[in-house]
Amino acid sequence: MCRNIHQLHNFEPAATDDEVTAAALQYVRKVSGSTKPSKANQEAFDRAVAEVAHATRHLLDDLVTNAPPKDREVEAAKARARAEKRYASLSA
Repeated sequence: MCRNIHQLHNFEPAATDDEVTAAALQYVRKVSGSTKPSKANQEAFDRAVAEVAHATRHLLDDLVTNAPPKDREVEAAKARARAEKRYASLSA
């Protein structure tokens, strides 16, 4: 859906409230088609972000898995390697 929304489940340490809010903001921006709402829509936009973040936090807190938690640094390195490969093929 949106490349800026990243998986937040099953990481050690767990996703922070800032990460959850950032994901909610990206979701609401995508759904609304607006990165910066007008003053008339700001309240509805902010409320939607707060509600999506709240629901996301509940989801993350309730999910269970038997898989070991992922390491953020290892996953970030994998993402950088994928990006290097993807963008190298574009410049070739």
